[in-house]
Amino acid sequence: MQSFQPPRRVLMGPGPSDVSPRVLAALSRPTIGHLDPVFQGLMEDIKSGLQRLFNAPDHACVPLPAPGTAGMEAAIMNLLEPGDRAVIAVNGAFGGRMADMADRAGATVVTVDHEWGTPVDAARVEAALAEAPTKVLAFVHAETSTGVRSDAASLCAVARRHGALSIVDCVTSLGGIAVDVAGWDADLVYSGTQKCLSAPPGLSPIALSKRAQAAISARKTKVRNWLCDFNLLMSYWGGDGGRTYHHTAPINALYGLHEALVVLFEEGQQAAIVRHARLHEALVAGLEGAGLKMLVAPKDRLPQLNTVLVPDGVDEAAVRTHVLANWDLELGAGLGPLKGKVWRIGLMGASATPWHVRLCLTALCEALAAQGFKADVKAALAASDAKLAA
Repeated sequence: MQSFQPPRRVLMGPGPSDVSPRVLAALSRPTIGHLDPVFQGLMEDIKSGLQRLFNAPDHACVPLPAPGTAGMEAAIMNLLEPGDRAVIAVNGAFGGRMADMADRAGATVVTVDHEWGTPVDAARVEAALAEAPTKVLAFVHAETSTGVRSDAASLCAVARRHGALSIVDCVTSLGGIAVDVAGWDADLVYSGTQKCLSAPPGLSPIALSKRAQAAISARKTKVRNWLCDFNLLMSYWGGDGGRTYHHTAPINALYGLHEALVVLFEEGQQAAIVRHARLHEALVAGLEGAGLKMLVAPKDRLPQLNTVLVPDGVDEAAVRTHVLANWDLELGAGLGPLKGKVWRIGLMGASATPWHVRLCLTALCEALAAQGFKADVKAALAASDAKLAA
């Protein structure tokens, strides 16, 4: 075997995003033990940082030692027991994944299905909750498969009215748009590090309300996932000192998360939200200037995940292959019913800069021209630059 040397890519797909040099440097710091007193201090700092990031001062906030999918599974498996009723709003691939996990937990699953590319309808969800007592309402705040934002505040309020616990997927939203766990009165919210936080994949920050913690403590059966059993996990993460060994924490990955939080707080959370919105507007203006159209209505779009319709006669996979081979640029493909019909362009964290927008527009126009689609790169860049200058 020889040492692996990865190519230098520009990551503008649905995740991961570019990792900043500061975070990469933090990952290379000396490894210490997961029960070292110095590391325990870092753990407390990360917990308080996540409370600030989620705006969840009264929630228990910890990073799970696995990617965002583990956050989803932990949420489902901790809150649901066999026979519990769960209402799952599905408006894309990840809502569908929630429903699959809830079924594996032995719950009675009721899905409220929506057309891909549209937000979750709170009225339809409320109608499903009104049909029978329900333990959990689960939905995706920022659906990565479509680039759609749903109204988390309204959906959590619906859950409260019907006595259900709310599970909110914020994998793509955290750090890119407002995530207000306290304001939403959400019960269990999870995310990932590889999107707008621009740390490597491999950790899933979660926030649990006191209601959620009480429900987990009152379970009649054991949680079906040992590693992410919150009752066991908090024996390690729960207090400063006197921690019980639960797992060997991914030490260096946590260095990276900590540095990513430092970087974000130095910029300012609101400033980061404004940056993502501003660059989204510039990218969309450029795409439309090139003759392309977006999947999602303007009011429902995620600034950090832009879903672009593939023009008739264009091979979407060939375009992605072209920009990767010629520009070292990664763009995302469509999933499920959108496969072959859209590109997903990420503007996340360190990948959300004016340079990224201009590179993407230039590379995409070149790839489209190679297939005979007349994409005017000068018009695209002029439209984008005009938005940035406004």
